[in-house]
Amino acid sequence: MDKDRVKGAVDDTVGRAKRQVGEWTGDTGTQAEGAAQQVKGKAEKAWGNVKDAVRDAQTDADRERQRQAERDRASEHVGSGPAGTKNRH
Repeated sequence: MDKDRVKGAVDDTVGRAKRQVGEWTGDTGTQAEGAAQQVKGKAEKAWGNVKDAVRDAQTDADRERQRQAERDRASEHVGSGPAGTKNRH
């Protein structure tokens, strides 16, 4: 999990709490501060999700290249016997 996702979740939660406290106390400044922190947290989480998706795609591509290389190596060995013993049909 990307650190931006974690930081975003914390900012979102803290912002939500601040906004709620501001609503209970009638403090519009705290409400606005909490709402802004929530937006920041949601943006951080989204950025973390993008970074995780890119990292996962790279890992998947690397694994597929490795599997293909293994298949290629295995296919090079198929049918390799003593010289001059090709299959004739």
